[in-house]
Amino acid sequence: MLSRKTKYGLKALTYLARQESNTPVQISVIAKSENISHKFLETILLILRKAGYLGSKKGKGGGYYLMKDPSEIPIAAIYRILEGPIAMVPCVSLNFYEKCDDCPDEDACSVHNLMIQVRDNTLQIFENTSLADLIH
Repeated sequence: MLSRKTKYGLKALTYLARQESNTPVQISVIAKSENISHKFLETILLILRKAGYLGSKKGKGGGYYLMKDPSEIPIAAIYRILEGPIAMVPCVSLNFYEKCDDCPDEDACSVHNLMIQVRDNTLQIFENTSLADLIH
């Protein structure tokens, strides 16, 4: 299930991507427009800024803005930053792999094989969808 943090992060990024120019937008404006708690949004935007997807400007006329073109921001990257692994179980994760304690043979495990298919299909959608795709 998608966490609120990731959902709100995608909504905020989409809001910023829709702006005509790349001028900074105040958190309060985004929060009000997207119906997100100001404090929670502040935390999310800080994470995205530290990851290099957002820039910020302080003072009058300040706020957050995209550091990259929306077409260069894959949803898979945002998902991993805000949510963590895309895979539903750690034994099929590409970036966060961990062997399951209760599984003696991954190749013979029906759950493992099913989750590989789920991961691959989800990953294909996330990697082939950019922030630009969400605003069109």
